[in-house]
Amino acid sequence: MRRRPADATRDRNGLLVVGAAAIATLAGGLRRGVAQGELVLLARRGPDDPDPPTLAVWGGSIVAAGPRSEVEAAIAAVGLPRDDFAILDADGGLVTPGFVDPHTHLLFAGSREGELLLRLRGAGYLEILAAGGGILATVRATRAASWEALLAHGRRWLAEMLRHGATTVEVKSGYGLDVPTELRLLHIAGALGAEGPVRVVPTFLGAHAVPPEFATPGRQAVGTERYARHVIDVQLPAVAAQGIARFCDVFCERGLFEVAETRAILTAARQLGLGIRLHADELAPSGGAELAAELGAASADHLAAVSEGGIEALAAAADAGRPVVAVLLPATSWFLGKEAYAPARRLIDAGVPVALGTDFNPGTSPTPSLPFVLTLARLELGMTPAEALTAVTVNAAHALGLGDRVGSLEPGRAADFVVWRVPAVEQLPYWVGADLVRTVVVAGRIAVG
Repeated sequence: MRRRPADATRDRNGLLVVGAAAIATLAGGLRRGVAQGELVLLARRGPDDPDPPTLAVWGGSIVAAGPRSEVEAAIAAVGLPRDDFAILDADGGLVTPGFVDPHTHLLFAGSREGELLLRLRGAGYLEILAAGGGILATVRATRAASWEALLAHGRRWLAEMLRHGATTVEVKSGYGLDVPTELRLLHIAGALGAEGPVRVVPTFLGAHAVPPEFATPGRQAVGTERYARHVIDVQLPAVAAQGIARFCDVFCERGLFEVAETRAILTAARQLGLGIRLHADELAPSGGAELAAELGAASADHLAAVSEGGIEALAAAADAGRPVVAVLLPATSWFLGKEAYAPARRLIDAGVPVALGTDFNPGTSPTPSLPFVLTLARLELGMTPAEALTAVTVNAAHALGLGDRVGSLEPGRAADFVVWRVPAVEQLPYWVGADLVRTVVVAGRIAVG
């Protein structure tokens, strides 16, 4: 009797994935330019292919991917017992690396559906924030929420992301804006990662907005400067001492944290051993992309309003061997009703490596679905399905500093992959909102299926 998928990995050290129409390995590292659309696709040559694409896993890592004869030879070459491999039948589906979501605001309390009506009446993002809404409304709710409530919330939405194929998720703080709440959010992010099965990358985003206790009526710049100094002198040392956050992020934007404050915060974060990333040029050209290139940030995120100079700076950094991954978040532009999206085609054609994320948050992108983001990338950003798949796998992994561990199916990488209910990459963005996931495997164990 054939073992059910849910049981296939329980009692075996190995797993052999057979019956796939195609396996997209994404082997070969970070991609940019023309290479953004190169998947390293192993496709079945008809229904009677004598040597179909096969994937072998042992002990949570990829052993080999290729024609079945080559994979079985690789298993034998390293002396693994063939009878200790369970069989997972992909049943004609597509196999890809597990999706990597490089930008989420997972941990928060409350919701902000009332802002939809405000936007319909013409209110803008910064206008809602200045009135105490937006991020600040979520800060109030999050500060008041219990540890248990935030942990349960995180579990719920990570499980949802997993069901949509995400096996690695970046999780930002940023809805505390004070030391106790920021540390609590990072602690919960770390706890969720330890629980698994989703891999979690915690990021400190204390410079997300200026909290009301630092606001200076009529003198906004003074309040921002005072709070930025607080982030540097008080919050960052506490975050570094806690030892959970892997990155520091800053919302670099006119009217929030401008280039001078952003540079100071990220420089201090790097001196404390944190990687650096930034929200850049979301609402207006703010110099964020240029700063990301100057500092050698892991990523510059949003870029919906990036300037030509910003694109040139990112392209020059990539050409010099110091690539900054452009993490584009089209669901945010879509949910805000924007006509202009990040210039994905211009970035790709300039040689900038592009990734995609959900920007999951309660106000401007309440979606946990990377497959939906693929659809938006195809329709609104002009990306091909192959370019979009690269953007949620290997390039997204590099945006998180994990390119040598996840995001591709090659020997030694973590055995994180998805078996889809469709046979071709082109169908992932095509079936809008459909439940296309058949099976999700994390570290060689079935997590969904």
